[in-house]
Amino acid sequence: MDLEITNQRFVVCGASSGFGRAIAEQLLNEGAKVIAVARREEKLDELTAQYPELAQTVAGDLTDDDTHNKIEAAIGNAQLHGVVINAGGPPALTPLETAIPDWDEGYKNVMRWKIELVLRLVSYFTAKDYGRILFVESQSVKQPIPSLVLSNSFRAGVVGFAKSLSQEIADQGVTVNVLAPGSHDTPAIERVIQKKVDNSDKSFEEVKKEMETSIPVGRFGKGEEIASLAAWILSPHAGYVTGQTISHDGGSIQGLFG
Repeated sequence: MDLEITNQRFVVCGASSGFGRAIAEQLLNEGAKVIAVARREEKLDELTAQYPELAQTVAGDLTDDDTHNKIEAAIGNAQLHGVVINAGGPPALTPLETAIPDWDEGYKNVMRWKIELVLRLVSYFTAKDYGRILFVESQSVKQPIPSLVLSNSFRAGVVGFAKSLSQEIADQGVTVNVLAPGSHDTPAIERVIQKKVDNSDKSFEEVKKEMETSIPVGRFGKGEEIASLAAWILSPHAGYVTGQTISHDGGSIQGLFG
């Protein structure tokens, strides 16, 4: 399928590794232009070396206003077609392991910057009556994950914002959706595995194997699998899909509407 995104321009946050990196590479392989944003400049340089005509980079912390300024500077007067709001998750903690400073930091790192950046960029889309906004969150927004109370809480708040925004701008050709990935073979899963290891007498590999076995398809997801879904959602083909939270979890969510 031709996704019809050749030469379209996308901002991809958290593009140095994991889901962000996989989505950035998928878009670039489809001929799209990508402004890749992450803290690790050396990882971003790999993208510009591989895709010198298509990839731009912005190195910085996404919670800083200065990084948002750099993103807007990189866009310049060009049309922006989509943005992928994505970054790593908060520490693995149970409710009783947290203190109020953990919640303050969780809000800053998981929710606040996403809303701020989207509110900055939404006019780029509404001005052209076209745009794709995609949040990459977690299956925890549908089924809470033990020991991830900060993620469970703030990611659900992001979904509430995304759903509300989608209804406000749907008639302007702009879609807003959320991907809710389950366990994937990316660096982010390691903190979850390690938390389980710390609370058991099992090895890292034993816990990882148990987690994979518990997934109906019998394995962790792959970055390129979720990236192909993301690329379609970001394409003109997905113009009738908005306000949705779409699982990519190997069948892990137990509810009827997982």
